[in-house]
Amino acid sequence: MTTDAVSRSSAAHNEEMVPRYTLAERVNHWIGALAYIYLLITGLAFWSPYLYWLAAVVGGGPVARAWHPWVGLIFTASLFWSFKQWHGDMKIDDADRAWAKAIPNYIQNEDDKLPPVGRFNYGQKLFFWAMFYSVILLLLSGITLWYTEALPWSLRFVRYAAILIHASVALFTIGLFLIHVYMSAILEEGSFGSMVHGYVTRAWAWTFHRSWYEQVSGGSRRVQ
Repeated sequence: MTTDAVSRSSAAHNEEMVPRYTLAERVNHWIGALAYIYLLITGLAFWSPYLYWLAAVVGGGPVARAWHPWVGLIFTASLFWSFKQWHGDMKIDDADRAWAKAIPNYIQNEDDKLPPVGRFNYGQKLFFWAMFYSVILLLLSGITLWYTEALPWSLRFVRYAAILIHASVALFTIGLFLIHVYMSAILEEGSFGSMVHGYVTRAWAWTFHRSWYEQVSGGSRRVQ
């Protein structure tokens, strides 16, 4: 392929695609995703004797017990980094409230009837904040369980409370995780790929995040 052909191909690509996630955002997302999957496997193995066989997938019970809290810290750091990068984009505004009223259209794939929203829609913002505060609870209860032997017996209620909070919140995040995977991989076709290569089509950006699309494209056909 000649240099001119490569340039024309690159220009055509730029005209049709919009950059959505930076390399740093994508790397952090997959670090967090892999960490969460590890925590999911090991956490379920600890939660029920019927699921203890899952520990064998990650090297056995002792290995899982040793690594679970450390991987938990990695996941927490990943989410806190996302908070640093995205907390401004995650603020809920009037456009999000209007989008929330149109959720039936979203569920029925009537995307052309959805009001314009920014980089993230109302559902994504709710997921982010629910996950963020859940991780804070998991971190606090997890640290308590990590050093539970240091607690005097008179404070055993703290241990029991930590177990209840950690297990309950973990199950809540599993529900969030399943919804997130379904929406990104199936409901919004193109979302999953954007977290791999960083781009979305202009049609996708205009359909799902019109305000954000107009912002990054300057309201013109070509991204500057």
